[in-house]
Amino acid sequence: MKRRTFLKLAGGTALAGSLARPALAQQVTVKWWYHFDNPQNTPAELVAKFEKENPGIKVQAEAIPWGGGNDYSTRMFASIVAGNAPDCAQVKLNNQARLMEMDALAPLDDYLKGWAGRSDIADNIWTLNRASNGKQYYLPLHYVVLYLYYRTDMMAKAPATTEEFLAAAKAATKGDVYGFGMRGGGGGQDNWGAFVLGGGANFSKGGMVSEKALAANRWYVGLAREHKVVPPSAPADGFRQIVDGFKAGRSAMIIHHIGSSAEMVAALGDKVSAAPVPATPGAKGWTQFGDESNAVFASSKNKDAAFKWISFLSTGENNAALAKLSGQLPIANSAAASWKGHEKRFVDASVASLPIAGVLPDSPKTADFATTVWPQNMQRALLGQISPDDMMKAIETHFNG
Repeated sequence: MKRRTFLKLAGGTALAGSLARPALAQQVTVKWWYHFDNPQNTPAELVAKFEKENPGIKVQAEAIPWGGGNDYSTRMFASIVAGNAPDCAQVKLNNQARLMEMDALAPLDDYLKGWAGRSDIADNIWTLNRASNGKQYYLPLHYVVLYLYYRTDMMAKAPATTEEFLAAAKAATKGDVYGFGMRGGGGGQDNWGAFVLGGGANFSKGGMVSEKALAANRWYVGLAREHKVVPPSAPADGFRQIVDGFKAGRSAMIIHHIGSSAEMVAALGDKVSAAPVPATPGAKGWTQFGDESNAVFASSKNKDAAFKWISFLSTGENNAALAKLSGQLPIANSAAASWKGHEKRFVDASVASLPIAGVLPDSPKTADFATTVWPQNMQRALLGQISPDDMMKAIETHFNG
């Protein structure tokens, strides 16, 4: 769906501005949307530093609630349709294809040619962020890789395989304590992917309904329906619920990333550790590369200033300071070399997970998969309203007809 069609159907107005690069004016204001896992963290010091170095530019940084990703993405798309999008914002790879379809992104290639910080970011990161048309719309900001958190006071070691995982989950499930804090609500597709994509499913035609894919999903849904090793609230549980349950001792294992490690350590100290997600025997394995980038929107009248701001955030010590606020890992090599923002066991788990890390498809259909198709069908499967196979057929139909 082209942008003009999307706007017509939505009843929106056309986006203002062109992709031309105007000269910076005095006292330009750049509006930037962001989110941090800890809403108390603020980029105020980085904004002040930038404004001191760039006296003609003011930055209006606006924190947008994440809401498992759904709230943030919905508000971003709505602002574009309404013609009042910010100049730039944090963005996710699973939204890039739709944003391109809406003609909402300004290409950054010309800017990047003259940006000294480009070589400080690994080539494979640029490749992951490159659009399907070969252009660069995203400027990498920070990253995470999903792994398994486990309570060391509830199990002796982390499970390395899915068989070990199920055995450990069963052993830990007693009374109102459960082995696995399953995220069946918003954002849970990343947790599901570790076991189902990691077990052999894929997004190519037929990839969700192969026998391996169906078996992997039956196994995952069976954690709730058959084995009952997840909390009854799992169908609706999002990020906050699984983390709070884990800290309170109501679950022994959850899947998230290093962004939660400081909160975990503050609550549990040495009673928490991390390891790569369990592997399905005979399968390649998969875990989510938790990308986070910045983009400049095509409607911005201040693209030069917006690029100055987002490139500032991805440069050296600024990138390290930003990562401390976001709780993620710095994208700049110069910042990562001396990184001390997280305890070693969580960095090690992240690095050990990189060989199987991947991203969701670069498709306009991915955004709806993450915000609607997956959570609705996952919840129905967990509640017994549809079968696990029907869930996979719905996902197959969404991507491949």
